[in-house]
Parts: sequence; C-alpha cells; structure tokens
Amino acid sequence: MTVSPSFAAAAKQGRVLIAGATGFIGQFVAEASLEAGRTTYVLVRSGPSKAKTIKALQEKGAIPIPQGNINDQEFLEKILKEYEIDVVISAVGGDSIRDQLTLVHAIKAVGTIKRFLPSEFGHDVDRANPVEPGLAMYIEKRTVRRVVEESGVPYTYICCNSIASWPYYDNTHPSEVLPPLDHFQIYGDGSVKAYFVAGSDIGKFTIKAADDIRTLNKSIHFRPPCNFLNINELASMWEKKIGRSLPRVTVTEQDLLAAAGENIIPQSIVASFTHDIFIKGCQVNFSIDGPNEVELSSLYPDESFRSVDECFDEFAVKMKDMHQEGAKDDGIAAQNHVVEKMLPITAMCA
Repeated sequence: MTVSPSFAAAAKQGRVLIAGATGFIGQFVAEASLEAGRTTYVLVRSGPSKAKTIKALQEKGAIPIPQGNINDQEFLEKILKEYEIDVVISAVGGDSIRDQLTLVHAIKAVGTIKRFLPSEFGHDVDRANPVEPGLAMYIEKRTVRRVVEESGVPYTYICCNSIASWPYYDNTHPSEVLPPLDHFQIYGDGSVKAYFVAGSDIGKFTIKAADDIRTLNKSIHFRPPCNFLNINELASMWEKKIGRSLPRVTVTEQDLLAAAGENIIPQSIVASFTHDIFIKGCQVNFSIDGPNEVELSSLYPDESFRSVDECFDEFAVKMKDMHQEGAKDDGIAAQNHVVEKMLPITAMCA
C-alpha cells in the first residue's frame, strides 16, 4: 500500500505529545519527531535531574508542558484539546506502565487523537514470557494493550527488540554500559540470536510508523537482518575493535534464573529478560504472519539501519575520550591502564 503525498504532508504537520521524553528511549523519539518537522510537546515532571535533558530538547524545538501528571485525567484531557494533539506517544518507565491507563481514558474521552503508541519498545509482550520479576512488567503492558483495544483508541505497538549495545544481565540498563575490556559474559552457549536496534533508529522508525496508515492497529516488529547476532558474534566484533582477544566467562541458565530469583530491582528484571532473550530465544521463536502485525523492513525497504558494528565504533571512540579525560585524574589510573591498551585501535575509529 502506498501512502499518498497528501496524507504524508498532513501527517508531517501533526502535533505530537510525548510522555517520558526525558528517558533513554523517549529522548530518541522526541528528537526524531523534531527532526521530522513536527510540533512536539513533551509531558515532563519537574525536578533538577531532568532539567538538563528538558533544556536540550527545548533548544531543539520541543515544547515542554510543565508539572504534567499522567495520572490526572482532567489535566490530560485539557492539554490534548488545548494543544490540538494528533499523536500521543508514551515512553514512560517500568514503574509507570499502569499509569498509562489514565492516559488511554483521556484519549478516548477527547476522541480526536489519530494514534496512540503505548510504552512498548521491546519484545512482543503477548508472545514473550520471561520469568519473574520481568513477567510482572509484561503483564502490566498486556493490561494496557487490552484496555487500548477495548476502548477503540487507534494504536500502534512498537516491538523494537534489543538496544544496540553490549547486553549485561546484572545492570540497570544495557544502554548505559560500554562493551567490556576485561572479559565477556556469554549467556548459555552464546549461540541464540537476537535483533539489535540503535536508539536513533528506534526514534526514527517510531515517528515514521506513528501515522502510517499501514501500521494502524498493528504491532510493528523491528528485525534488521544486518543486526541479527548472537553473543559470540558480538564478542568477536568487539575484539576486532580493540585488537585483542578477551576471556569468555559462561553465565549459565541457572545463573540467570538465580539472579532473577533474588528479586533485586532492577537487576533481577534485567536478568529475567536476558534469560528470555539469550536462553529461550523470545525474539526469534515465532514468525510474523498475523493479520495485525508487520515487519518494519517490509514497510520501509529503502530505509537502512545503523549497524551494531557502527555502534561499536562509537563505543571505541567514547572509551578513547574517557581515557583522555581520565588521564587528568589519578584516581582512575587502573582503568586508564586497561583502556590504554586499545588506543591504537580506537584512534583508527575516530
């Protein structure tokens, strides 16, 4: 199906409201919306920790709505009407998933929203079944889906799979971790593959899909062939960047289940997701053939994805910069000694 120029032109002018725009994924979505020329409003909570991010988005053209409360339906209805919002995108974090129910009720009450994208940005939660405590989050996301569908609100679910980074099971968020310089953690035998997508691509394709008529009331799966990799392949790719081999330490299925069972939040949630991805293969153990789902590349065959290889180049350069900055501080001399070993390689990436 071809989207007509008139539809595309109208879509470009659509006003977007983003909840959770100061989070990791939310920032990419907000920036992509602004780059697409959209009037972009961001619903933000006040607080010094978010001030820098809010200012950066505002400098790029975002319009912050201060003191936004996603639990206040009257407030939400007011801003949806007042700012004539066309598309609502939620990228709120795990502890706020159920708060989206109020947002859904407000969207239904207003009745003019053309599309709602709830906070998915991961696996297909109707198919994936991680162990607890990750399952509890997926159950909440499923609840939001069912309320959206029962309400009749037009929607699109973004199933973008994994973020293009090194996946650490015991960290708060894989995106915050650079690839290792001492050893690799290999989950199981390291052969189970997954799909990795750069944050900028998550933002770009989310905005493209937000008002594409072909994505209406469907789940959109991100499966870039160039980034279909397993842990062993990721490790080999990183070794080429640093010019040396690193020891590989096996993290068994039992290790991951034990970490999940400790119920330490958020590490145990990450462990349960890691088990689902790299042991159970939750991203690859089903085909995309339902009437309400579509693979992203079939929609935009001429659009390319950033490769994990490119992302690893950036990580290498970032480590080089960290070394140069850290050289001024004797307190991290040990870390610099390790990073120093890779400088000839990172120099080639700069």
